[in-house]
Amino acid sequence: MDDTTAYHEAGHAFAAVRLGARVRLVTIAPDDDDGPRRYGDTQLEWDHSACSPEEIGSKTILVALAGPVAEMIYSGDPYHPGFVPEWSSDWNLAWEASAPLHAHEPTRLAFLEQATAKMYRLLNRDDNWAVLASIVDELLAHETIEGDVVHDIVGAGFS
Repeated sequence: MDDTTAYHEAGHAFAAVRLGARVRLVTIAPDDDDGPRRYGDTQLEWDHSACSPEEIGSKTILVALAGPVAEMIYSGDPYHPGFVPEWSSDWNLAWEASAPLHAHEPTRLAFLEQATAKMYRLLNRDDNWAVLASIVDELLAHETIEGDVVHDIVGAGFS
């Protein structure tokens, strides 16, 4: 088990709950499914009746970037999420989700860099980091946790 992967997936899960998604499952031991090798997986769903497609797109960007950002904070290394091969699926998801907002690629890049900085400030707050670390503890103890556990942890951290 890798602590770094646990922080990465916990970042996605924490941001998803805070932004209104329903987390179904978080794992640091995903099944091999004949696709590219994955070290972790966070499964979530959005309530399309509660948000416009634009809102879901904006929130998807932040959730996608939250995994790399949590990993950056944990490691202390300020990488650019677009340049780390292990984060390519997260970056590609954020890149594609931001296309309808910013068709001009240099503008889109600047937007994603600002979104990364915003997520960094949010996750780096002591109160948020403590909640995220609680998710990590559960992941390291169990490798896979149900979404209800994540929602309970995040809810308890902000009650």
